[in-house]
Amino acid sequence: MSSETRIPTGIAGLDRVIEGGVRDKSTMLVVGSSGTGKSTFAMQYLNYGLEHGENALYISMEEPPEQILREAKMLGFNLDSYYEKELFFFHSKGKDFVKLVDEQLPALVEANKNYAVKTRVVIDPLTPLIWAIQDKQEQREVITKLFYTLKQLGPVLITTEEHASPGETIGEDVLIPIYMSDGAVHLTYRPIGGAFNRALEIVKMRATRHGEEVYPYIFVRGVGVVVRTTPLVSAEDVRKYDDVFDKAIRTAADLGANERILERLVYVKENWSYPFSPKETLQIFFESQGLNDTITKEELEKRREEAASKAAASIAPESAETVQPDAGMMQEEEPSQEDEPLIEIDNLSELEEMIQ
Repeated sequence: MSSETRIPTGIAGLDRVIEGGVRDKSTMLVVGSSGTGKSTFAMQYLNYGLEHGENALYISMEEPPEQILREAKMLGFNLDSYYEKELFFFHSKGKDFVKLVDEQLPALVEANKNYAVKTRVVIDPLTPLIWAIQDKQEQREVITKLFYTLKQLGPVLITTEEHASPGETIGEDVLIPIYMSDGAVHLTYRPIGGAFNRALEIVKMRATRHGEEVYPYIFVRGVGVVVRTTPLVSAEDVRKYDDVFDKAIRTAADLGANERILERLVYVKENWSYPFSPKETLQIFFESQGLNDTITKEELEKRREEAASKAAASIAPESAETVQPDAGMMQEEEPSQEDEPLIEIDNLSELEEMIQ
């Protein structure tokens, strides 16, 4: 599990599968075609922050503030009481947005440095800016500056409309914003149960262990978007595969894995979030680290003896004279029960059976 403090999005169900929320000073892009509810996501995100003592900045490139407030009220979000107190609007269009990015927003960030209150930011939608700047390099530069500036205020949610061509998974027009964002959520219409329903997929979420399923979602007046998810890891399953990992770690040690590999295995154990056994993943990892060769018990014993000899040599006092051991002492002693390896294998198939 990540130890980093997360900021809840307020979008019911979504936080379950992104480790409790978004990271501070990050950007999350909500991509979808018309009618998928991008603006509802934005209003719900903003409303949650306002209800929990944050300030909010709504940057609109299409609708004026009055219309946004009316639509929010229809969804059950009464933002009027926050207007021009904790909630502020920027309304800009097309090329004028470049001036906003270059001048107004940096000035706002500078003025905000003296305040301890977190500001939650929404850009709804980014689409007019994408259409206004045809040159891809210029578009990338403006978006990079925009995201960098706004992240200094707090967590940012950006919506953008997608126009995918037949056969495209994600529309080409939104590839640059997706690449530049820290996280991206894709909203689509999907055939589910004989009807077309809305569904959500997490495309990316940097430094976050996130769900990888397709999640249906609905709109509930008074609540907003409800994403139908289950927690990434249930409480009873969080330590379900500890024994599998512990055996794999002991086996890796017997196979001569160094400390860094063992530390990585421990890290995987602590962060395993899938509902299935990790044995296949561990097998592939062992192969990638060269731990899949056939190793006999004699070879394992030889490795342990060599390691013990090196350890003894490292602590033995330096002396001009060396005491020669008695010939009888050179003979190998039968290993006691305590000296037996934690796990013994003759070949890779035994390793697989052990992990199972």
